[in-house]
Amino acid sequence: MNVPLRSHILQCRVNGQPLELELTSAATLLHVLRNDCGLNGPKLGCGLGQCGACTVWVDGLAARSCCMPALEMQGREITTLEGLPADLQVVRQAFIDAQAAQCGYCLNGMIMMAAHLLRDQSSPSDADIVRALSANVCRCGTHVEIMQAVRLAAQRLTQGSGA
Repeated sequence: MNVPLRSHILQCRVNGQPLELELTSAATLLHVLRNDCGLNGPKLGCGLGQCGACTVWVDGLAARSCCMPALEMQGREITTLEGLPADLQVVRQAFIDAQAAQCGYCLNGMIMMAAHLLRDQSSPSDADIVRALSANVCRCGTHVEIMQAVRLAAQRLTQGSGA
């Protein structure tokens, strides 16, 4: 016997905007963000919360959206790559300037984790950067460029320059 999935209403904020959707309990946050909100920053990598491609912030904390039930976001604030605060856009630009991408699939998670680090720590050591990014996987091996990008973003944030 097939039991129909019940639908529920999700009310939260995504990138500062109110969101109200009717969902089934099977919906993940990643699928809501990509399919219902049209946000393509978070990517489906492993689907197990292990690679980091799907990283978003939930109430300001980094989280893996691929394995989070969307209904658990009731009343919460979700920030995606597209909604990074203006002062942290320098992180995105630093990744571009440092050419820290080969295929680019990991960049959402790398940028979200780097921005999370730099939001709280303006002058991280290399060890701090490695620790912050250690749970994110880059299969192309652009780790040197990613480190350069985070260092560049930190320097720009410290100098108060977005360029």
